[in-house]
Amino acid sequence: MRMARKAIIGSVTALLLIGLSACGGSGSGSSALDPNADLSKQKLTVSIWAAYYPEDIAAKFEEKFGTKVTITNHATNEEVMAKLTAGGDSGIDVAFVSGQFAQALAAQGLLENLDKSLIPNSSNLIKEAEQLSYDPGAKYSLPYAWGTTGICYRSDLMKGDEPTSWNDLLTPKPKYKGKVTMLATERWLMLPAQKALGYSANTQDEAEMGKVKDLLIKAKSNLLAYDDTTFYERLVSGEAVMVEAWDGWCNYGIAKNKNIKFIVPSEGSDLWADTMVVLKTSKNKEAAHAFLNYIYEPDIHSWVVDNILYKVPNSAAMAKSLPALVGDFPNMGISPAELLKQEGLVDLGKASSLYTRIATEVTAK
Repeated sequence: MRMARKAIIGSVTALLLIGLSACGGSGSGSSALDPNADLSKQKLTVSIWAAYYPEDIAAKFEEKFGTKVTITNHATNEEVMAKLTAGGDSGIDVAFVSGQFAQALAAQGLLENLDKSLIPNSSNLIKEAEQLSYDPGAKYSLPYAWGTTGICYRSDLMKGDEPTSWNDLLTPKPKYKGKVTMLATERWLMLPAQKALGYSANTQDEAEMGKVKDLLIKAKSNLLAYDDTTFYERLVSGEAVMVEAWDGWCNYGIAKNKNIKFIVPSEGSDLWADTMVVLKTSKNKEAAHAFLNYIYEPDIHSWVVDNILYKVPNSAAMAKSLPALVGDFPNMGISPAELLKQEGLVDLGKASSLYTRIATEVTAK
């Protein structure tokens, strides 16, 4: 089973360097598209995280539609955002970015409003996913995967002490000191403290963020490490007993050790989403829409569920893969309604610099 890694998601600092006027103003107006366009005469460049898609997707799409597809990989949101916001035509037609980054691109007028008549498979979009906070109505983006963040832990090594609160992670019992990891990426570094203190994951209040910083600095002495990539492996080995984790990545640990469990703390968590957007500069918009439509075919989109153990907001794709996976990976059964109880992440705009500064101060040795 292939296990792709969750894309690292941080602030939108790159966007702060570019004024709205330089990008044609705000808004994401749509240009007229030809539903009868010859897709074999168009070509696509798609930017996506490595190992986050079927390796043969470009070849299969070209076979079906005659459109030549070039896949380029980006390691982080920041990497592709630098290309998309540099000015002029990036050469990218379709980009996969996390929701708050799509929001920032749309605010700068860089995205095409989606023509849903050219994406009939968007009828498979789970209704709850039409109201994600970064793009209500899914006007300029179509979500690819979604989930939440919680505590991933070794139930056999924490008998009687199973975590239920973010405070269990931030201030663990003495016997677990040095056996806990937290995520270092800005939004998720802040998340446990924000929720433990009763704050929004999108707060821009400097006083609140000051208290978040203080709590994170106190928690630091309890940590084994800040770890965005190998935390589940530390659980498997027993080096760690409890880690902050994205739900899908916890599944990678569960696949190796059934004593590993995942919980959403009682104070609540986030709702993250990775999404697909069409760039306004694309000269191949009909093919771009066809590509999004192709992704939403159940046999294609269910690959994400089966191979990287992430939930997708596609009812037909989820129905194809579940309930078989839920027995081994219970968090795959988290319902859309349960996900929507968590707080959607949005672009912080200028406040992202506050998060960057605090993250630097907290994680500095």
